[in-house]
Amino acid sequence: QLPFSYFFYFLALFRLAIMNYKTCFHLLLALFIPRSVLCLAMTVRNLNSDQFALLEFKDRIAGPQNVLADNWAASTSVCNWIGVSCGILHKRVIALNLTSMNLRGTIPPHLGNLSFLLSLDLSSNHFYGHLPKELGQLHHLRILQLSYNRLNGEIPSWLGNLQRVRRLQMKNNYFTGRIPETLVNISNLEILNLGLNQLSGQVPSSIFKISSLKIIILSNNSLSGSLPNDMCQHLPKLEVFYLRSNELSGNIPSSMGKCSNLKNLSLYLNQLTGIIPRSIGNLTQLKELYLGFNNLEGQIPEEIGNLLGLEMLDIQAIKCLTGQIPTSIFNISSLKTIVLSNNSLSGSLPTDMCQYLPKLELLYLHSNELSGNIPSSMSKCSNLKNLSLSLNQLTGIIPRSIGNLTQLKELYLGFNNLEGQILEEIGNLLGLELLNIQAIKGLTGRIPTSIFNISSLKTIVLSNNSLSGSLPNDMCQHLPKLEMLYLSQNELSGQIPSNIFNSTTLEEIDLFNNKLEDILKHLEVLNIFVNNLITGSATDHEWSFFSSLTNCRNLKTIAVSGNPLSGVLPTYIRNLSKSLQYFYASNCELQGIIPMEIGNLTNLLLVQLGYNKLSGFIPTSIGGLRNLQSLGLSSNKLGGPISESLCGLERLYEMYLGLNKLHGSIPSCLGNITSLGYLHLDSNKLSSTIPSTLWNLKDILEIDLSSNHLHNSHAIDVGNLRSLLKLNLSRNLLTGDILSTFGGLITLVSLDLSNNILYGQIPESFDELISLEFLDLCNNNLSGVIPKSLEKLLYLKYFNVSFNRLEGEIPSEGCFSNFPSTSFMKNYALCGPPRLLVPPCKNDIHKNSQMIILHAFRRCRRRSTTLPIKDDLLSLKTPRRISHAELSRATNGFEESNMLGSGSFGYVYKGRLSDGMEVAIKVFNLQTEGAFRSFDIECDAMRNIVHRNIVKVITCCSSVDFKALVLDYMSNGNLEKWLHSENCFPDIIQRVDIMIDVAVAIEHLHNGHRTPIIHCDIKPSNILLDEDMVAHVGDFGVAKLLGEGEVKKQTMTLATIGYMAPEFGSTGIVSIKCDVYSYGIILIETFTKKKPTDNLFAEE
Repeated sequence: QLPFSYFFYFLALFRLAIMNYKTCFHLLLALFIPRSVLCLAMTVRNLNSDQFALLEFKDRIAGPQNVLADNWAASTSVCNWIGVSCGILHKRVIALNLTSMNLRGTIPPHLGNLSFLLSLDLSSNHFYGHLPKELGQLHHLRILQLSYNRLNGEIPSWLGNLQRVRRLQMKNNYFTGRIPETLVNISNLEILNLGLNQLSGQVPSSIFKISSLKIIILSNNSLSGSLPNDMCQHLPKLEVFYLRSNELSGNIPSSMGKCSNLKNLSLYLNQLTGIIPRSIGNLTQLKELYLGFNNLEGQIPEEIGNLLGLEMLDIQAIKCLTGQIPTSIFNISSLKTIVLSNNSLSGSLPTDMCQYLPKLELLYLHSNELSGNIPSSMSKCSNLKNLSLSLNQLTGIIPRSIGNLTQLKELYLGFNNLEGQILEEIGNLLGLELLNIQAIKGLTGRIPTSIFNISSLKTIVLSNNSLSGSLPNDMCQHLPKLEMLYLSQNELSGQIPSNIFNSTTLEEIDLFNNKLEDILKHLEVLNIFVNNLITGSATDHEWSFFSSLTNCRNLKTIAVSGNPLSGVLPTYIRNLSKSLQYFYASNCELQGIIPMEIGNLTNLLLVQLGYNKLSGFIPTSIGGLRNLQSLGLSSNKLGGPISESLCGLERLYEMYLGLNKLHGSIPSCLGNITSLGYLHLDSNKLSSTIPSTLWNLKDILEIDLSSNHLHNSHAIDVGNLRSLLKLNLSRNLLTGDILSTFGGLITLVSLDLSNNILYGQIPESFDELISLEFLDLCNNNLSGVIPKSLEKLLYLKYFNVSFNRLEGEIPSEGCFSNFPSTSFMKNYALCGPPRLLVPPCKNDIHKNSQMIILHAFRRCRRRSTTLPIKDDLLSLKTPRRISHAELSRATNGFEESNMLGSGSFGYVYKGRLSDGMEVAIKVFNLQTEGAFRSFDIECDAMRNIVHRNIVKVITCCSSVDFKALVLDYMSNGNLEKWLHSENCFPDIIQRVDIMIDVAVAIEHLHNGHRTPIIHCDIKPSNILLDEDMVAHVGDFGVAKLLGEGEVKKQTMTLATIGYMAPEFGSTGIVSIKCDVYSYGIILIETFTKKKPTDNLFAEE
């Protein structure tokens, strides 16, 4: 039988073998590995390496339907797994395609072991984290597709090692930093797609030297700098070049014309300057050209007319682009889309502009300076679906031939200098969905009735013209899809058709400023609460629909809450009916200020403007609304002080001003509004004392002043508030005692005084709050005991006194039988039942007794030793004294967030001592059988152990009802976490080093003392790793001390299944062989990543 030290020597040589690679490695295998280990090595070696890599991959990802978990089974051939393709001859994995399988997790490094892989496609999943460097080992890879994930970090330079890759697609991730120059090494690259990331810096000039490139997509990043002048010199095969939505500057290189095979070019949304080079006309293969949203200047070159295969031309939003539209553009018969809007183009349109555009579907020329007539030949663009000529200087009439564009869906002709009438022929456009002919003062006559027969129409905008006549009585009868109707500022007359209000789809109507007879003039209630209505105007525009309500002289209620109307309240709100009583406009996305003119509506009883984005001050004119009973302005951005003018609201019952930015003091005169039932000023920046006048509001039901900076000059006396249901003064700066007068509030349901600086005791009179359901006093400086009389509060459902200085027994009867431990945590000296996580109450122990410090070390010193004293034992000669209070502070009251783990006899917490030292604190659960003995065993076992590979005990804290060990903190956790983590796994050198450390530690335990120490529970979770990944054996709670050659019989087995020696589990016999067996199991697990309970070992 080999001695245990064999393992140590073997692993040391094994590490050397790895570093000197294969020759030495094979020699060591032959010389040193025992037969059992050789058998295991052969078993692992015979496993298909591809299968092993994919099983590791499966273990590290999750999917909602567990597709891989059900399909990827070790019992079936890897070549039959979903998403896996194998070579015909060698049966090695050559392709892995898991696209769009909703998989989550990090990409594990094991994929780098698929050495025959040609294609890896993980696109359209939820992979995150960095790319593992092991993927750089896939030297046969041709396709790497990782688009549409959540990968981050920089694009690694080792991608340049994948020299056979043809497609590199990593679009739509979160990659940052620069594009690595090493990509130039991928000499056969055909597709490079890094769009929709967060890349920065310049585009590496080396990319433009990869002559095999056909597609370059770098759109939607933050790339800067200029394009190389010779960028197309080495790109003869380039077909797609997308750099849109970046921060590129400089000129468009004139050498662009040398990319002779280019089909798609997008430089859209950058900061490019200079002119559009004429050489672009040499790109005769071009199908799509996007140059818009840049800082270019000059004219559109005539040479663009050479692009006879062009289908999409988009040069928009360039204000310095002037001159005429080249007529040659209108000769490109392949064009389907022309977008030249938002420039400064001038001149007239060719009379035969549609003669050679049979495929044109979209023509956007709006927002330019075009003049002249609309060509009548426009009708020859027979496939046109979208036509926009708005915001130009076009003259003449609307040609009848437009009625021949029967495919048209959208027609914009507004904001021009046209004249005449809207022609009846527009009624021929039976597929039209949007008609916008607005702001043309020369447009007269009636609205053609044929327009109202176009059943596909969703939007009609004919406002701000000079149209006259009446509207057809059945105007909405044939418009089943109509959503928006704008006819304002015309000269329309007659009655508003009644069926307009029967439309089930109509969302917006604007008939303002016509001569129509108002059928709404008798309207009293307008209630369009909680719909999806919008104003149709910009967010900073006034509510224009208010103007149409000014004639409703009997209007008493406006209820528009819950609609995303946006915009601002207009000043002509003053023109609304003086009979208006109720104004509901909360949650409407309102912006701007509340107009002072609201004070003109003197009969208002209710104003609800909460949950908007209103800013500015609260208008003082509101104080003049003497009849107002409810004022709701919560959840806005209102600032300034609370005006004393509000004190004039003598009939006010509800005042909601919470969740704003109000500052200053609370006006004491609010206490004079004796009608107040609800006062909410919470979540502002108020900083005064609380006016004592508020405590005189005898009929008030709710007061909420929480989350401010309020303080008090005297104790708060609420004895007069006999009707109060809810009082919330939390999160302020209140001090002093809680007066017993609170007990008189027999109607009080909710009381929150938390997060203040209150001190003194909890009043006994609280037991008189017979209606109380909610009581929160946490985070104060309250002392004394919790009155047992509070058990009488039958309706109390929530109680919290945590973070105070309370002591004594926690009441246990009545409502207190249901409160959790969090209700009492972090107090001075509360005691009670174990479920509340406080010490038990012991009548025979004085409540102020001190903890007995370092009990275990005193026991240890009673035993003599002949071992030499080393330097690092000096700290044990005078162990540091530490108290329960210091340990509590170090762990924030043994807070759960500081817990590192738990075991059979207690919990381990991370703590920081007063000197800043980080430690691990093992707290024994003394309610567990054997905990006292376990504490003593650890002291006995470790009193003489000082070794770099064994966890060091710094000190301990021991009393009758509390025992803890203070240990060195190991920042890298335990070995189990590293072996079975999804994100990190030690390399083989680290694993060998760790196992050498453990071997040395066990050798020291067995042979480094006169009395051997047997650990009895060696397993990965008891092997801890410090910041340098040095292993330390810990947790000696079930250890044994043996004489020479001695064995012991353990009556209760506490070791861990799988790591426990067979003789220990079956007979309870303990010897050093038990630790050696456990070590062998860990050795296997460390190098196979298979737990002893894995199916791999099921038959052994």
